[in-house]
Amino acid sequence: MTASRPPQAAPHAAPPVPAATPQYPAGPAPGPARAGAPGGPGDAGFHDGFHGGPGPSAGAPAAPGAPGTAPVPTGATAAAPTGPVGFRSPAGPPSAVGGAGVPAGPPPGTGGAGVPTGPVGPAGSSGPGGAGLPGGQVPGPGGQSFGPPRQQGPQPPAGPRPQPVASHDAVMCVSAPGMAISASDGQLRGQGMHGFFRSGVRTLARMEIRIGGIEPMPLQGTLTSTSAARFVGAVRIPGDPDPDPALTVERLRHADGIETVTVRNTGLRPARLPLEIALGTDLGLLTDIAAGRRTADLPGQVQSAGLRWSGHGRGAAVSARPSPHAVLAGAGVLRWDLEVQPGARWSVELHAEVESAAGAVRPPTGRGQGVPLPWAEPEVRCDDQRAERLIARSLDALGGLLLADADRPTDLYTASGAPWRFGLTAADALWAARLTLPLGTRLAAGTLRALARRQHVANPANPAGPVGPASGQSGSTGPVAGSGSGPAPAPTFVFGTGADSGVTPAAPAGGSAGGHTPPAAPGAAPSTTAPGGPAGAGGAASETAHPMDGVVPGPLRHGGPELPPTCTATEATLLFVTVLAEAWRWGMPRAEVAELLPAAERALGALRAAVADGTDGPEGFVTDLGRSAAERAARPGAARCEVQAQAHRAALHGADLLDAFDRPGAQEWRSWAAGLRERFRERFWIDDLSGGRPAAALLPDDRPLPALASTLVHLFDVGLAGDGDSYEGLLDREQSRLLAQRLVTPELDCGWGLRTLSAKSPRFNPLGHRSGAVRVHETVLAVSGLAEAGFEREAGALLEGLLDSSTHFEARLPEMYAGEQKVADCPPVPHHAACRPAAVSAAAAVHLVLSLAGVRPDVPSGRVAVRPASTAPLGELQLTGLRIAGEPFSVRVSRIGVAVVEEAPAALQLGAR
Repeated sequence: MTASRPPQAAPHAAPPVPAATPQYPAGPAPGPARAGAPGGPGDAGFHDGFHGGPGPSAGAPAAPGAPGTAPVPTGATAAAPTGPVGFRSPAGPPSAVGGAGVPAGPPPGTGGAGVPTGPVGPAGSSGPGGAGLPGGQVPGPGGQSFGPPRQQGPQPPAGPRPQPVASHDAVMCVSAPGMAISASDGQLRGQGMHGFFRSGVRTLARMEIRIGGIEPMPLQGTLTSTSAARFVGAVRIPGDPDPDPALTVERLRHADGIETVTVRNTGLRPARLPLEIALGTDLGLLTDIAAGRRTADLPGQVQSAGLRWSGHGRGAAVSARPSPHAVLAGAGVLRWDLEVQPGARWSVELHAEVESAAGAVRPPTGRGQGVPLPWAEPEVRCDDQRAERLIARSLDALGGLLLADADRPTDLYTASGAPWRFGLTAADALWAARLTLPLGTRLAAGTLRALARRQHVANPANPAGPVGPASGQSGSTGPVAGSGSGPAPAPTFVFGTGADSGVTPAAPAGGSAGGHTPPAAPGAAPSTTAPGGPAGAGGAASETAHPMDGVVPGPLRHGGPELPPTCTATEATLLFVTVLAEAWRWGMPRAEVAELLPAAERALGALRAAVADGTDGPEGFVTDLGRSAAERAARPGAARCEVQAQAHRAALHGADLLDAFDRPGAQEWRSWAAGLRERFRERFWIDDLSGGRPAAALLPDDRPLPALASTLVHLFDVGLAGDGDSYEGLLDREQSRLLAQRLVTPELDCGWGLRTLSAKSPRFNPLGHRSGAVRVHETVLAVSGLAEAGFEREAGALLEGLLDSSTHFEARLPEMYAGEQKVADCPPVPHHAACRPAAVSAAAAVHLVLSLAGVRPDVPSGRVAVRPASTAPLGELQLTGLRIAGEPFSVRVSRIGVAVVEEAPAALQLGAR
């Protein structure tokens, strides 16, 4: 029996901390997820593209009716049947269960809202599962739970952290919730991430083809679209005097689990020889496989036209058409005796399907038949053909990531990325929706509705109840998890059941969290209004207020070497308000906006409650919405630069929405945003010999962190305001100029895009997720923000780097790649843990091109402004098929930067430069 590739050690250990570098205060890191985040594979662990991705978000319990299973003992290897000559037998587990250095067992801590978080590794940890792999059931795409619960209790000591499972050189077909991964030869060998996956389960691990006992010689393996791939091989017929191979073998694979194998005979005599396809599966969970844990293949059983496997409470089957002439169940082989005449061909189609357990929670589905794409497909013509190809392939990638809750098939949203985060991650889904608004508001509407159903609500039985006192401390009737005031029982969650596929905590013993009552629909009344104002529109604070009210759940992600992990619930909650406001400007129907407005108001209430008062972080700044007030007071957090930018933008967007829909609190939010601008310019700015720059964060003791990082680009993402204008940013004009110049210096711009950390930092690592890699969407935000602010030369330099890198990735930009300095005739170095495709990078690539036309609508006021980049960095650019208020919009930008609107809704007043 041939063993699978053994795990090795991860390369991301954090280097020693220089004494002069300000550090976050020592202490245990927060749990790997906040607010009961329902995550898909990849939603947990310290991951920002980590393949830690496959870990679950905290608080994911076993779903009702989920079957149990006995765990594989440490070191145990299941018996494997012997295969026919020339085939490898199924591989046993490469290491003890519980690899990746994270033993299973009772979680030692809790996250926000009393959610168990599981073991937490070092802040610099990475790899599949990274850290925070708690016991309990593993959630799949969209927060649904798949598979049996892991065993709790004492486990054997963890061994060395395994080498990350790489996917950068794999051929990966994606059509959510399915995907297929193999090497370029097309053979599924059961190694690493090889296999067909469906809803977080590997339905098929091995599919190895031999003709006459010979593996086809691989000639080509490439994607034909995001969801399909083509592999071509050749076989020389034994005894054939012709030196050239007479047989070609073509494999057409689709991520939905379908593969067609075609044998062609181009020789001069008939080919009589057997075709054997060896199949096998472990029915493993994506989370475990990505973490390097591999159990033995399960024994197969013969079914009418193929094989079937069952185990771990799951089942899968492969059927073939035409039926095989022989089925060897013990070896897992389907066999056909072929006779292919000269010039003829023979084909077989195989279907791999997963069998769900009776009563299991329905996982998210993909885009169903008859459900249109949630965006218009534009026609792009420009002098730079790289941009045309990039748009087409990026939209194709986004289409492969579309998901919908099973009971809301038209509310489409995007999975975060494949393979590591193949489920709903709120922040990533919102970014994808926001960056594609020029193509329509349907993706934004579906995403917002899906997240509103998952948003924490203070009292689901009485959602109109206000949240906490005006001081920002949310009220509570009992001990708060992590507050030190007593133990809090872990809540029970319902994932995607019933009419509302939200996530609702059951009432702890003695508490009043609302039990299993589904959260209110987006049309329910709000709970909060403005910072420093009254506790809520309804009056006094509710005694049943939940400390995480209004928070959109999100997993923990790596924060880089300078700061602790960051909870994406903060980003998601703030971005929820921005996406709703900008979708409204782009023409989302007023009734749909009104339906979602209460959820936005709850998000504003969460922002108000998270403003630090000096005891829980730098006074007047926003730290972490993903932790309760008691947790923040017990362990004060840093105020990150990008969070202040997102909070400032959300406050202004929220004020506009409140005004437009006759809700109170708009002026208070504008006043708070003005105060935040003043505080930011005074306390975040660091003077230096180059003129100065913003701090990456303010530490809890008010010391600025001088790290130069790509997160500073969020200061240029100021948001779409009324009449097509932009809001005033946190930086003044001179500070903006200095930062723009700093971004394009070689310490940040590697020539392919912006590094996440300055190359001059002693902690720089070109492969570090937050310590030097290029993250595509941040570079895109820099390009669009700099161009809008008038720094077009700097924007053009970064644009050229991204377009150049896209050619080396076949116009399918991954989530990130190495921040190595650009060298002539050398392509960018891929990142082994990058999602590919990734929703944020694909949507960002679309935004990269569309933003250069400068289309800025304000449908509520009946206006649209067009302010293209005057330098016309793409040459002549023509965009046809954009959407404003659901109607076509077309614009042409000349080579001298002059815009001509060629098609627009009749009700809009046009303005162009």
